Amino acid sequence: MPEATGHIPLPPAAPAPPAPPAGGTGGAVLAVLLIGPAGAGKTTVARHWAQTRPVPTAHISLDDVREWVRSGFADPQAGWNDHSEAQYRLARRTCGFAARNFLANGISCILDDAVFPDRPVVGLGGWKRHVGPALLPVVLLPGLEIVLDRNAARSGNRRLSDEEVARIHGRMAGWYGSGLPIIDNSHLDVEATARALDEALARALASPPRW
Repeated sequence: MPEATGHIPLPPAAPAPPAPPAGGTGGAVLAVLLIGPAGAGKTTVARHWAQTRPVPTAHISLDDVREWVRSGFADPQAGWNDHSEAQYRLARRTCGFAARNFLANGISCILDDAVFPDRPVVGLGGWKRHVGPALLPVVLLPGLEIVLDRNAARSGNRRLSDEEVARIHGRMAGWYGSGLPIIDNSHLDVEATARALDEALARALASPPRW
């Protein structure tokens, strides 16, 4: 099968910015999957981490890609069905293809998704198939009250009911004991959470856990 990604010649890199503090990921080219429930701050943290790295890094938001569908968008909040399931699968494959293209051209990437530990085939296993075995997953899991407060500040189809948020949060607790790095950012701001993420990734690069 021909390679699905290709190298695109890029202009010479700009002068390197100051080196990051010791213990971070530095200039490593890597693919990250940030996992967490709605309201965990995944998208905000992923965007901040990508923006503040010393090397080119892309943020790929699953929800943003899913919402590329304008006419015929299948909103799971209106009832989970075959159409919403198919659009999620399509968005994940699209994100994975984008991630592989960025990596093929030396650009790191971070993706965010609410991946459940009890659905390994379409969850973590699916993302590894889409992006590659070098994918580094990290779980962002603040306390339930924090998640409920953050969800309440949302609007549109990204705001869930309290019952749904609590259900998702409970399922996410299954990641404890999985071997994946877990960050409780209940009392961390975005910058501190991004630092904790970078430190967790640096440890994973130095001593890859088995997941």
